[in-house]
Amino acid sequence: MAKAIMLQGTGSDVGKTVLVAGLCRAARNRGLRVRPFKPQNMSNNAAVADIPGEAGGEIGRAQWLQAIACGVAPSIHMNPVLLKPQTDIGAQVIVQGKVFGEAKARDYQALKGRLIHAVMDSWERLGAEADLVIVEGAGSPAEINLRDRDIANMGFATRADVPVVLVGDIDRGGVIASIAGTHLILPEEDRRMIVGYLINKFRGDVSLFEDGITAMGRFTGWPCFGVVPWLKAAALLPSEDAVTLERLAEGKQRALKIAVPLLGRIANFDDLDPLRAEPQVEVVFVPPGRRLPADAGLVVIPGSKSTIGDLIAFRANGWDRDLIEHRSRGGHVVGICGGYQMLGRVVRDPHGIEGSAKETEGLGLLDVETVMEPQKTVRNVTAQSVHFSEPLSGYEIHLGATQGADCRRPVVTINGIDDGATSADGKVFGTYLHGLFGADGFRGKFLESLGVEGGGIDYRAEVERALDEIAAHLEMHLDCDAIFAAAR
Repeated sequence: MAKAIMLQGTGSDVGKTVLVAGLCRAARNRGLRVRPFKPQNMSNNAAVADIPGEAGGEIGRAQWLQAIACGVAPSIHMNPVLLKPQTDIGAQVIVQGKVFGEAKARDYQALKGRLIHAVMDSWERLGAEADLVIVEGAGSPAEINLRDRDIANMGFATRADVPVVLVGDIDRGGVIASIAGTHLILPEEDRRMIVGYLINKFRGDVSLFEDGITAMGRFTGWPCFGVVPWLKAAALLPSEDAVTLERLAEGKQRALKIAVPLLGRIANFDDLDPLRAEPQVEVVFVPPGRRLPADAGLVVIPGSKSTIGDLIAFRANGWDRDLIEHRSRGGHVVGICGGYQMLGRVVRDPHGIEGSAKETEGLGLLDVETVMEPQKTVRNVTAQSVHFSEPLSGYEIHLGATQGADCRRPVVTINGIDDGATSADGKVFGTYLHGLFGADGFRGKFLESLGVEGGGIDYRAEVERALDEIAAHLEMHLDCDAIFAAAR
């Protein structure tokens, strides 16, 4: 069995995903066979893992990124339990890549006792092929109200005997209290799993924080593995949590503004990352309560885990009226996956897959209709752009089938089969293909059709360079030797 070390945070969004990815790349650079692992993830940003000879399915997009950092193909065993929120209190449960069912938050707590067996099975399978496994926790180990059935943090660490490095985020303030408070609140069984801590997202002169490190050492007895500065390269990596999108409501003014409505159940929003990386493009995520900007040349409606629910909220927010005005100005619209379904005339859900609403009027920008079906499409694909004759690659994760007159003008062909629909004037199109904008050639020609120069960057190479840069920074600012030595 491989050695392992686990990163747990004092809270959500402290940067664990990027740190694990960076440490994975650093370990790989040292010649180690390293793998990422997250026992339980909650995210609507999913990826398709389909290693030949292994059952394929969905995992968190973060573990897909971490697999890239390791230089290996993503596996369903890197994230055995994935929760995809559909409502404020319920989520779809994915176990080892496949839909296990749906559960409300209270019901899910009781379900964890069954899911730990899948977690440990995947853990053993992954460890058999590695020298080192770097584990990412979820939320915080200080959520002691959930400890008795925990499978994501200390419940896993104690069961698998994995040492823990605690991560504190100094950017949000109160980091000394969060580290010391975690030490205070944890039961002794959990506290002794922690071998040290690190501080993330530091800005300024780190020498001014030396007294803080001394104080935390006095309170906890834990060593500090280092202080990580704000990693600018992290902005080039796919983000897992939609909470980060609220910070992108304003961007630097550039030649083309792309508006993206921030849906309540937004999914796979990293589809927009290659566009965000373009020097001439400003991508603005528009939160509820704000209008779609009138100076946007393009509106992209992204994927959604709850198409009907998000469509109803879309109208309640007045974005449907903004979209009509945008079209009247000659603006372009793209819908991806759930966003594609919303652009049609109607969305039907006869089986009640998404909830009680069986039928909802669409936005009417495409002459198509969608019917939700129980069978989920989950696959990686290669494709071809119909509009620009450019090769594409990406994936599909969706429920439902879409048909109608505008499908006679498809957007792509996937395995020789037409997919998507385009309006008669060519300014509105939708497709089920995620990853569309990741193809540099397609992205360049698409932006050129909107009057903007683009496509000059190799997006995948940019991600690789960002991972290398982050690994180098971690080697510089953390005692990586001590962290890897603490693994057992």
